[in-house]
Formats: sequence, structure tokens, C-alpha cells
Amino acid sequence: MKKSTDELLNVLKQSRDVDSYLSQEQENFSARPLHSYFSDLFRQKGISPSECIQSSGLDRTYCYQILSGAKRPSRDKALALCFGMSLGFEETQQLLKSTGYPMLYPRNERDSVIIFALQRKLSILDLNHLLYDAGYDAVQ
Repeated sequence: MKKSTDELLNVLKQSRDVDSYLSQEQENFSARPLHSYFSDLFRQKGISPSECIQSSGLDRTYCYQILSGAKRPSRDKALALCFGMSLGFEETQQLLKSTGYPMLYPRNERDSVIIFALQRKLSILDLNHLLYDAGYDAVQ
């Protein structure tokens, strides 16, 4: 059974070295490989990887490397794939949390624009126009 966050913190505080802690508590960490998460989403939503890639605006070859697990993308590239799958805000937050990326934070202005676009099911192109108009880099 997985330990609670408080239990895990207590074990960490009492650990003599980080390496043994990391190896002993591996099953209690929440990060999941992004490619595995996307693979499950493709099955659940009935979307093909090629449809997602085309809608994400990302380079096809690089995306296949991400989806095979050969590359770990930046948070922005993971977000672009979320837009490629037309994930909503809650689904995107869950993906980010489960795969170890920082969740979108409404107090961050750029993240707020991304949240706005997710909630309205905008395309990656529409999101990038909003980000550009607000003075931020595109999600790419």
C-alpha cells in the first residue's frame, strides 16, 4: 500500500542519505512516464497519435520520439500535445500532475491564458495567438 504524503515526509526526514530513500520509496512516487499516460489516453479517447500530433502543431518526428518514450519533452511541448488531444483543463492538470510537470497556476499570467484556452477548447493556434497578444512565448 502506498504511504500518505505525511508518512513519506517523515521517512524522508529520518533518512540518512537520499539515494537509499529514493530506492526504497520508489513505489510511492507519483510521477508516471508521459508516453505511458498518453498511450492510455489514446485508447480511452479513441484518438490516434497521428491525429494528436497533427493538431498539436509540433514536429512529427519529435512527437513520435516523445510518444515512444525516447524523449522527455518540456512542459510546453506536453501542453501542446494536450491541446492536440483536445483535453480540458482538469484532464490537462491531471496529466501534468501525474507525469511530474508543474500544474497550471492561475496566479501565473501566462498559465492563466493557457487555462482560458483549455476551458474554451481552443486550438493550439488560437492559444498561441492569445499568448502572443499578451506578450508571451507560444506553446511549442
